[in-house]
Amino acid sequence: MNVVKIATAGSVDDGKSTLIGRILYDTKSLTQDKLEAIEEKSKQRGFDYLDFSLATDGLVAEREQGITIDVAHIYFSTQKTSFIIADTPGHIEYTRNMVTGASNSQASIILVDARNGVVEQTYRHFFINNLLRVKDVIVAVNKMDLVDFSEEKFNQIKGEIEYLAKKSDYQNQNITFIPLSALKGDNVVKSSENTPWYKGETLLNHLENLGAEDTQEASKARFPVQTVIRPKTDEYHDFRGYAGKLYGGDLVVGDSVTVLPSATKSTIKSIQFFDKEYARAKRGSSVNITLEDDVNVSRGDMLVKTGEEPSVVKQLEATICWMDKAPLQASQKYYIKHGVNDVQAKITELTSLIRTDFSGKEETPSQLSLNEIGEVSLKVSKPLFVDSYEENKANGAFIIINPKTNNTSGVGFIK
Repeated sequence: MNVVKIATAGSVDDGKSTLIGRILYDTKSLTQDKLEAIEEKSKQRGFDYLDFSLATDGLVAEREQGITIDVAHIYFSTQKTSFIIADTPGHIEYTRNMVTGASNSQASIILVDARNGVVEQTYRHFFINNLLRVKDVIVAVNKMDLVDFSEEKFNQIKGEIEYLAKKSDYQNQNITFIPLSALKGDNVVKSSENTPWYKGETLLNHLENLGAEDTQEASKARFPVQTVIRPKTDEYHDFRGYAGKLYGGDLVVGDSVTVLPSATKSTIKSIQFFDKEYARAKRGSSVNITLEDDVNVSRGDMLVKTGEEPSVVKQLEATICWMDKAPLQASQKYYIKHGVNDVQAKITELTSLIRTDFSGKEETPSQLSLNEIGEVSLKVSKPLFVDSYEENKANGAFIIINPKTNNTSGVGFIK
C-alpha cells in the first residue's frame, strides 16, 4: 500500500485539527471509544456539533484551550493509501514545530480561514514550505460555510497565494486550491453541493492521487554508511557489508563507486535486504551493500557513483532556521550533525535575516532569535562531503547542537 506523509500548517483557529478529525471520522478511522469520547465532550461543552479537534489534540492544555501546541502524528488508511499526517501548531512561537513536521513530508496542507484570508502566518508557512522544497502544497480555504461559499472570496485568496508563488525561488512546486468546510465536511471526503462552481477533487481524493513518491527529489546517489556488518560466523566468515539508507538516486550491481573521504574506488558486488538479493537499490531504500574489493569503509563514510562526487568542504554557506531560546550570534561554537557525522563548527558570519513575508532580507543582523530564519557562514573541524539542499535534500541538510546544553539549536540548509 502507498504511504504518503503530509504536514498541516495554518494560523490559530484556522481548523487544522478539526480538518484531520473530520477526515478520520468520514473515513471511519476513529475507534468506537474515541468517537464516544468526542460525542460526550462536545455535549459537555454545549456544542450542537461534534468537536473533531478532540481527535488529534492529545495534550490536556490543547483540549482546554482548543489549540494545538505540539506536533501530533496521526496515522490512518483508505483502501488505496496509508497516510501519516503531522498536525503542527499555528502560533508564531511554534514555527520550529512546523519546520520539524514538514521536513519529512511529501505534501503540505496550508489552511486559510475564508473569513480572514491570507494573514502573516500564511506567508510564513508558505515560505517554510518553499524553503524545505515541499513538492505538493494544498491550500485548503476552510470555513467556506461562514462566507456563504463565496466563489469571489475563494478566488481572492487564490490570487494572493499565486502572487506569492511568483516570488518563490522554488518553481517546481505543485499548488492546489480546494474550498472546504472541515466542520460540515464540504469537499473534505465528499464533494459538496454548496460549491457547484468548484470542479476539482475533494481533499482526500487529491491526497490519494499524490502517490507514494520519496520525499527526496531524484538526484545523484548518496549512500551514507550507518554500520559495517561483520557476522564472523562459519557460514559468513569473511563477509563485510555496509548498511545504510540510499538517497538521491539508484545504485545497481556493477556500478563503480567511490568511498569518501578516502576516495578509494571499487565496484558494487551485491545489494541485499535481509535474506534477499537485488540487482538494483532504489532511492529511499535501506539496504546492505558489498563491494568487490576489500577496502576500508567505516561508519560515517559515504558511497557515491564514481564521477558524481559531492563537494568536500570545511566552510559552508547555509540558511538557518533557529530553534533555541538563546540567540545565535557570530563567533559561537556548536556541533553539527550531518548525516551520521558529528563535527565541531564555528559561526564565522551572520550574513542576513530573511523576512518570511517574501519582502527581502536584513543585512548583517546582530543575532538570530528563536524561530527566525537567516543566512550564515560557518567553519567545521573536519571536511564534510555535501551537496546543496536544492540538489539533494538529505545530503544538503544538517542540525546544529549546543555543546553546553545538548539541545538541538537549529537546522541548516546548505546553499
